[in-house]
Amino acid sequence: MLLFETDRLQVKGLMQKDKAYFAELFTDPKVLELIPQKAFTAAQITHRFNNNLNLDLSRLQNEKCVFGIYEMGQSELIGLCLFLINADLEYELGYRFRTAFWGKGYATETTKGMLDYYFNIMQVEAVTADVNIANPASVNILQKFMSPIQSFYNDRDHCTDRRFKIQKDDYLKENYKL
Repeated sequence: MLLFETDRLQVKGLMQKDKAYFAELFTDPKVLELIPQKAFTAAQITHRFNNNLNLDLSRLQNEKCVFGIYEMGQSELIGLCLFLINADLEYELGYRFRTAFWGKGYATETTKGMLDYYFNIMQVEAVTADVNIANPASVNILQKFMSPIQSFYNDRDHCTDRRFKIQKDDYLKENYKL
C-alpha cells in the first residue's frame, strides 16, 4: 500500500521481505547512537515489525505507525517513516535511514512529504518532532520546516531532546518547496 511519494522516494507499507533491513534500523550502532536508543532484541524487532505489517490507514489518527521508505522504482527498504504520537498526545513525525543512505537529502524529502501528508491528507492542525540535540543533521532538517519550542531531558533515552513544532496554517502559508 502506497502512502505517498516524493520526487525520489516512495513511502509505503512494510512487506515481509523487509524484515532484515527493518532489523538493521533497530540494531545498527551508528543509527542508534544518534537517536539514542538501545538495540532491540530479536523478539522486540519481530513484535514491532509484525505490528506494522498490513497497516490500516485509520490507525494513523491515534496510533504509532511505521512505514517503509524506498527509492523510486526500487524494492529495497532504505529507511522508516514514523507517524507517532508524543507524550503530550500531539502528532509527531520521525524517520531513520540505513547508513548507506545518509547524506543524500532523503530525510529532508521525507520530512516534507510527511508534513504534506499530515496537513493535506490527515488534516491535523500541528505536527511536532523530537530530536536528540547531539544529532546535528536532524536538528538542521527540522529547523528548515519547524520552530524549536522546548528542550528537555529525555529520561528513556538519556539525552537532551529538542522539540520542534509547526502549525498547519504556517506550513501552508510558507508553501515549502525544496
